[in-house]
Amino acid sequence: MQGRDFMAVHSQNPIEFGTDGWRGLIAADFTFDRVALVVPIAAQVLAQVYGDTVANNTVIVGHDRRFMAEDFARTAAEAIAAAGFDVLLTQTYAPTPAFSWAAKEINALGAIVITASHNPGTYLGLKVKGAFGGSVPPEVTQQIEARLHEEPPVAAQAGTIAKFNPWSSYCEVLKSKVDIGLLKSAITEGKLTVFADVMHGAATGGLSQIIGAPIREINSDRDPLFGGGAPEPLPRYLSGLFSLIQNHERERDLVVGLVFDGDCDRIAAVDGQGNFLSSQFLIPILIGHLAARRGFTGEVIKTISGSDLIPRVASLYDLPVHETAIGFKYIADRMLSTQVLIGGEESGGIGYSTHIPERDALLSALYVIEAVLQSGQDLSDIYRQLQQKTGYTSAYDRIDLPLASMEVRSRIFAQLQANPLTEIAGKSVVDCNGVDGYKFRLADGSWLLVRFSGTEPLLRLYCEAATLPQVQQTLEWAKRWANSIG
Repeated sequence: MQGRDFMAVHSQNPIEFGTDGWRGLIAADFTFDRVALVVPIAAQVLAQVYGDTVANNTVIVGHDRRFMAEDFARTAAEAIAAAGFDVLLTQTYAPTPAFSWAAKEINALGAIVITASHNPGTYLGLKVKGAFGGSVPPEVTQQIEARLHEEPPVAAQAGTIAKFNPWSSYCEVLKSKVDIGLLKSAITEGKLTVFADVMHGAATGGLSQIIGAPIREINSDRDPLFGGGAPEPLPRYLSGLFSLIQNHERERDLVVGLVFDGDCDRIAAVDGQGNFLSSQFLIPILIGHLAARRGFTGEVIKTISGSDLIPRVASLYDLPVHETAIGFKYIADRMLSTQVLIGGEESGGIGYSTHIPERDALLSALYVIEAVLQSGQDLSDIYRQLQQKTGYTSAYDRIDLPLASMEVRSRIFAQLQANPLTEIAGKSVVDCNGVDGYKFRLADGSWLLVRFSGTEPLLRLYCEAATLPQVQQTLEWAKRWANSIG
């Protein structure tokens, strides 16, 4: 890329890495020229950071099922090879954690994954994974950003490009994590029915490959527009799955519904009655399953937006709890330094030290299925039992509030800095945690978290309280308060 073309890629919106990669509108921000600029620089940074710890000069390149994702992956592979690196290019789509696993398994420098995760179909992006099998820390992406004004590197001798199947080894390692025979026999004998909404994404075919039994999969066709929505495991996109489970004719068989985002690193579930269960439900269930039935131990990591039930369940098994800012990168950093039973975020990302320091929705799905089978209970029954054991019952919700402009965002931020809230929805504030945004703990034990998007005029509001009406009342109060400042 020379002269005019090089200048053209810098005339668009700046290339910036967020909490997990760079994303942009296809053809406007995310273009072939810009990918060809970014990826060889990313490979160079991976080599400098991890080169001393690995035995080769290889970079993994993978992709999901988005529009032209395989074409962008091919462009990425060619640009990385031109910079002198050997490339293992995927033969097909696969979950992002499959490429993270591949990087760790073959001792590569890292991986570049073409994906926009849960964003709408007009977006594409890329994630950078390190040799250790997880997302690189912010200082690594900052190094990549700092070099983007330079001409992309071209080596005197190009590297090689070879194809590989990302599913085979990945499926084998996941099989080893659970009692796969139990799962397979329960499904084939009709004791368990598993429904999976793969949301037209990279999870397609995954569970059936791993378990070796039929899964009732929906939205498994490739649809670059994701049915007009987004491949995000949220209730508003799941009417088809809810209806399928609610109308499922059964006598006594157990039913589990599972939901995966576009690149299969986030998960949600649906119980046997068709009720949505976010990771706020699943993380306590998984803690109980892994600690009580599998005998695992280690630290439980929750983000600041995680349910208060999580530390209460952890205390049942004498497990230490560590709280981080929101973003799996903070959980992954902790996983690299200590033994972690489970680390999870409310948006659906869950990981385990027994695997890789990475969100992995398929592994979480296998553990969820195993928990249902070994307990013989519906997911919601397991959850209610944990509430009874801890003596803690709550409801949770989150809303994203669009603001009129970034100026309004700045005014609200300044107001919170200068005059932190002392009363919310008629309840006094007893504590304010500023680790990530502003988390206000109220006198009745409920809490409200106020966070700002770093890239758009958006306010994120999270609340947990004793009942859903209380949650809704608090969130409505927060909306009115924010709008009064705007």
